[in-house]
Amino acid sequence: MNIQKFLRRIKKVRIPEMGYPVEQTLAKECQTFMSPESAVFYADILEAAPEENSLTAAVADGEKERLLVHWRLKAPDNKDWIFFGLDEKEGAWLLSSRPCFLYAAFFYLAEVLAHEPVDKISPWLRKVSLSPVKSTFDLFLTQYARKIRRFDREAYVKEYARLGFTHVEVNGLAGPEPYEMGIKGEFYRFFYTYCPALDQFVSSRLNRGLYPASYLRANLKVLKRNAGLAVRYGLKPGLLCFEPRSVPDSFFKKYPTLRGARVDHPFRSFKPRYNLALKHPLVREHYGELMHRLMKEVPDLEFLTIWTNDSGAGFEHTRSLYVGRNGGAYLIREWKDEEDISRAAAGNVVDFFEFLRDSARKINPDFRIITRLEPFYGERKHLWPGLQDGIDVEGNSLLTKGWESVYHHPSYKDIKVLGSALHNKLLPKEKRPARNLEKKGSRAYFYQFISAHGNHEPLLGIPFPWLVLEKLSSLRRLGLDAAAPVGGIQPPDRVPFAVNQMVFRRFQFEPLKDAEKVIQKTAVYYVGEKWAETLLRGWKCLDEAVRFFPPMSIYTHYGVVWQRLFVRPLVPDIDRIPEKKRRYYERHMCAPIHNPNRIDLARDVLFDLVDKDYARIAYERIDENIWNLIDEAEALFQEGLNVKSEEKQAGRLFLDHLFRTRALRCLFRTLRNTAVWIYAVHSYMDSMSSQERQEKLQCLREMIDSEIANTRDLLKIWGESPVEWMIVSGKGETPFIYGENFPRFLRKKILLMEKYKENEPFIDPLYMYRVPRNPHGQK
Repeated sequence: MNIQKFLRRIKKVRIPEMGYPVEQTLAKECQTFMSPESAVFYADILEAAPEENSLTAAVADGEKERLLVHWRLKAPDNKDWIFFGLDEKEGAWLLSSRPCFLYAAFFYLAEVLAHEPVDKISPWLRKVSLSPVKSTFDLFLTQYARKIRRFDREAYVKEYARLGFTHVEVNGLAGPEPYEMGIKGEFYRFFYTYCPALDQFVSSRLNRGLYPASYLRANLKVLKRNAGLAVRYGLKPGLLCFEPRSVPDSFFKKYPTLRGARVDHPFRSFKPRYNLALKHPLVREHYGELMHRLMKEVPDLEFLTIWTNDSGAGFEHTRSLYVGRNGGAYLIREWKDEEDISRAAAGNVVDFFEFLRDSARKINPDFRIITRLEPFYGERKHLWPGLQDGIDVEGNSLLTKGWESVYHHPSYKDIKVLGSALHNKLLPKEKRPARNLEKKGSRAYFYQFISAHGNHEPLLGIPFPWLVLEKLSSLRRLGLDAAAPVGGIQPPDRVPFAVNQMVFRRFQFEPLKDAEKVIQKTAVYYVGEKWAETLLRGWKCLDEAVRFFPPMSIYTHYGVVWQRLFVRPLVPDIDRIPEKKRRYYERHMCAPIHNPNRIDLARDVLFDLVDKDYARIAYERIDENIWNLIDEAEALFQEGLNVKSEEKQAGRLFLDHLFRTRALRCLFRTLRNTAVWIYAVHSYMDSMSSQERQEKLQCLREMIDSEIANTRDLLKIWGESPVEWMIVSGKGETPFIYGENFPRFLRKKILLMEKYKENEPFIDPLYMYRVPRNPHGQK
């Protein structure tokens, strides 16, 4: 008898009388796999006798661990675990070491192992591979894609529980835009829509009335709703905030002596923004009150992840502040040397972390602070010793200083990577600093990228399972078990065949060391033995295509959306298009009016994103390595549509993958054509040779024809696809998410490219100095 048939016989579900919410959640949901006569009963689990046709489910922490003795088993030391076994009356027992794994354990049995013989499974004690596992910068639940259309919040949180996560961030703004006020034409205010600070949910006596009460109530309501869902499914809720974040100017009119550091980016903002001076006792009281009130509202909160020195937040006198080291009056006096300032800044950071941790622990003793180390490259040697009990770090590596990298691209050894699926391994040297943190009561979460964010945003559901497992296996080899998937997961209602998540799930609960076997089992699970080989070959092609793609700065991270690459025209002289005609995409483009990126794809503010020589290497490597793989994947998934009518799931999967592959081709072509634009336009302008200029013009014309055809392909996919292949807002377009007006913008792009494709390549080197309504009359 297999697991599926065994579960159909169960008529009684027993859970503890005084237990966890997840036990009740599981008891209700598991009945769909059981006899129609099944019912839920409460029992003293420690005294419960064996009973046929029953399932006893419980979190076996503390004293309940001795339930394993009946099966002559002992709980693993310092490891979380799940257990399934049959007693002498063939009643089933399902136990887990923590609430977060009980729900996952049942659904792993009922779904993934459904066709395994029950006598082969019992007794089944498995160590969990990764614990803790927390979401970081959850794109859909809390961050800038939270307004994705038709988003099922509960199904999304439930998916975290099914996959074997332990912690989930829950603080997102209720509306599509932040309260932060800006200046007309300024983009900077939109950066406040993600990682909202503590003062966006509750107020203190110091800042009461600074934000509308209705705004705070709405945000807190969303936070509490998300946290409630997390607890219901056994997960620990927490926060991700940019702190210490700036406050409105009106605050400093009332309290001018509490001004801290200037934290805005002087190119992206049109007015200075300041946060509070953390050293001042009143500011400490303010933050303590915010933390206390939020914990009183949501006592289950267990962590606060703090990102900083970006997006309107930063610590005083740290080197990575955009305007340089600066701060309020209380931390360090003027005319101190670099070492003194660095030491004082690091001490201020650690004091703030400890203060927030201790404030929260008055309500939840398990509360922890988590931060990234990259912004503290100027203070790291002074900061590292202060990472003590309950102050953790997360990141791509513990070996790097700032945003530098010691890791190489998996296909091109001349390119370094840090983050994304391409960062597919960890060096053995990572183990030493991680163990150093553990000895001090701290821990290191290593980033994993299994969804769109950091990889191919805004596309959904692109499979690259080998890259996922290579990173996971690297963690296992080093004995590192704390992970933080960046961007969260794919919404299960939008991506029903989330391959990367399924291999992550298998990795969590099965001691399989062979990646090929893990992925092969996943293919069989989805389409059966007959079609598994076709599916595996298709996945391999897509994995290789992702693996061979050369990174192009922010464009291969989030820039296709933020810089509007999908809908902006790639023409030789973008500036020749009147601003009125460009407004349809520039209105929501992540660029102020004087950002050269508006007319020069190689630059963003004062950054050189992609130089012309690298751009040439990038598009040549794309042409050499990518298209055959995409073609083969598409052909394989097309072949898979020949499944028999009774093989419905296999047919749905192949159709799903077919359209996602076509969308990936379009994304890669737009990125490739962006690289061609950078190379050809800049080379044309730099050259004095008429022959070379003609070559670059021909290169541009071919690129323009390619991009026009590519845009038409995107329109076709939009009109024909039966699956949601892209992140689309249901609440209107924002700078961080495309809206339902996407196809109209694609048509505008085609018209503009056809009209302006013959212009001579040109980039105005003085573009950033333009001033609207200039009294001297320059453009």
